[in-house]
Amino acid sequence: MTETKRVLETGIEIRPTYTPEDSKALDAEKDIGSPGEYPYTRGIHKTMYRDQLWSMRQYSGFGTPKDSNQRYKYLLDQGQTGLSVALDLPTQMGLDPDDAMSLGEVGRVGVSISTLKDMETLFEGLPLDGVTTSFTINATAAMLLAMYLCVAEKQGVAFEKIGGTIQNDILKEYVARGAWIYPPDFSLRLIVDTIEYCTKHVPRFNPISIAGAHFKDAGCTCVQEAAFTLADAIEYIEAVLDRGLNIDEFAPRLSFYFYTHSNFFEEIAKYRAMRKLWAKYLRERFNAQNPRSWLFRFGVVCGGSTLVPQQPEVNAIRVAYQALASVLGGVQSMFTCAWDEPFSIPTEENARLALRTQQVLGYETGVADTPDPLGGSYFVESLTKEMEDKISELITKIESRGGMVKSIKEGFIQRQIMEEAQKKEKRISSGEAVVVGVNRFIIDEEERELTLHEYNENVAKEQIESLNEVRSMRDNGKVEKHLGQLRAVAKSDENLMPHLIEAFRDYVSLGEVCRVFKEEFGTFQQPTII
Repeated sequence: MTETKRVLETGIEIRPTYTPEDSKALDAEKDIGSPGEYPYTRGIHKTMYRDQLWSMRQYSGFGTPKDSNQRYKYLLDQGQTGLSVALDLPTQMGLDPDDAMSLGEVGRVGVSISTLKDMETLFEGLPLDGVTTSFTINATAAMLLAMYLCVAEKQGVAFEKIGGTIQNDILKEYVARGAWIYPPDFSLRLIVDTIEYCTKHVPRFNPISIAGAHFKDAGCTCVQEAAFTLADAIEYIEAVLDRGLNIDEFAPRLSFYFYTHSNFFEEIAKYRAMRKLWAKYLRERFNAQNPRSWLFRFGVVCGGSTLVPQQPEVNAIRVAYQALASVLGGVQSMFTCAWDEPFSIPTEENARLALRTQQVLGYETGVADTPDPLGGSYFVESLTKEMEDKISELITKIESRGGMVKSIKEGFIQRQIMEEAQKKEKRISSGEAVVVGVNRFIIDEEERELTLHEYNENVAKEQIESLNEVRSMRDNGKVEKHLGQLRAVAKSDENLMPHLIEAFRDYVSLGEVCRVFKEEFGTFQQPTII
């Protein structure tokens, strides 16, 4: 009988069985080591989850700031340990709710934030020194961070006590997600400004979370996802070093963000390989001396594009296995998608079930009892090494082309993702890649009533009224002065963050600030992909 070959999307062949021969070339100390020790293949902490579980979050945000504030309080009451804020498309694109381009999108797929008043309402009753907050925001990340810091000021919370993360990773937007505004050079400048400002004034806050998540959801392989993410991180590090900061001043606050997909062992090996490569790059390439700079800290989403509307309850099973893979891969922060997310903003009940998935995993299964329980597995160690080699090889190729920014401007990364996405769709269409309920184990589903989140058409009206009220109450002479100052500083080498904080403190709107920068620097134009 002919043995069927099993080959991952990355081209790595999975052998029928693994023995000590498959990992004999590995040096137990140099390549694998112990948890909490360089090269951190087995995890960044000596005891991992024995002393403290990963941070449990649920991605949430919709409608008005008041709507989202109520959901956050509910989730915290249910045992969530951190907030993860979803912003609507106008906020992501730097548009006020009364902008013509915002029509139909205000509060639809996230919460609408336009002025400091919105941010104040969003965090009303939530002391910022008692909760960490993650913002999934990129093109306007510096602006949202500035507003968040203004709320801290109003609460009387010192910046030194604020913990959280802004995604702030614009390079992947140009190739995998599309929520960009400015060309790469000015976008990178904004990112460096936030990293520099947080390093000096908000030391517990992660000013960037370099995201491989959207590469993977756009269709690329695990190896491409890892290589593109690390290449982005290298680009950001070099830009901050050019500003004059020392690597050990800011590297300990760099973090990463991924979607965990469904190939269980491939995902585990991916995280182990990236952790090892990151430690190596930071210590050997960038000469970081502080061991905290070598730590690859990452959060994940379990769900994303792997969730499907067919037999949707099965999504809960997918998410549970992905959560297990994330923990075995050494995650620091996780949010688990609800099973109804392919067609709706989750109900409170389904959001609670998604959170319970993590809680059962952490408190009932024993998976947290020992660090890296798969360490030493012939299969896992061999797969980790093969992933490491392929990731490193692709990073070298990107750098030989001039790095990520040049590769993005030339369309090289976009072509790589597009080609893999097409291959993946063909494998699913042909049945080669099995998706339960989609191309195999299909059933005639009875029509049933689903509890859908109804978009409230009044949200836009409420937000526009709120914005107009702010405009009528604020000192518009100060607003014009702030906008002129931002225009001048944007053309200089001065850090923009203090000026953004000053502007939002006086209730300048997000759209007004972003319009100034667009007038000065234009918008990014995607290259032709052939």
